Amino acid sequence: MNHIEQLASDWPHPFDIQFLHGQVTTGGRQLERVTVRAIVLRGDRLLLVHSRVNGDLMFPGGGIEQGECHSAALARELREECGAELVAIGALLGQTREYRAAREADYDAYCIRSFYYLCQVGEDWNEPQPQPYEVRLGFTPGWFELDDALQTNKTQLAGPCPQWTARETRVLAELHHWHESGLLA
Repeated sequence: MNHIEQLASDWPHPFDIQFLHGQVTTGGRQLERVTVRAIVLRGDRLLLVHSRVNGDLMFPGGGIEQGECHSAALARELREECGAELVAIGALLGQTREYRAAREADYDAYCIRSFYYLCQVGEDWNEPQPQPYEVRLGFTPGWFELDDALQTNKTQLAGPCPQWTARETRVLAELHHWHESGLLA
């Protein structure tokens, strides 16, 4: 059994984290956008994407395109953002749901629902193929120590930052808790 399979078979109940951005009614009609995020471990390091503009770190991932399954979206996002090849998908470690007021008149809330999967990537890397907005934000993939990544994002939360920084920081904190509990040893 490889490291990924071991973690997936021993994983506790997945996390479920919710955020409300502003005054939002979550009990009404919701417009939902589904995204996937890859949690890739190499020893004590995580594969993350750093924004040179915002200074924060995020897990590789993004929105699921029309007709795409979670695994295909993870493979595409890892290739685009990191130049990495997805080799295996492990456990669903958890999800986040971010609610904000909907701009569309037929909806009360807009929800970004992100699923976080334990993933394994291959040894061969290619040049990332970022989207134009990712180029503008200076997205650069790299391997980061969990403690350093969590501290970096906590520091960014003290000032103006994108809404996703709060989400990624909470997921990093969850992983840090699991690491402290010996689950990510």
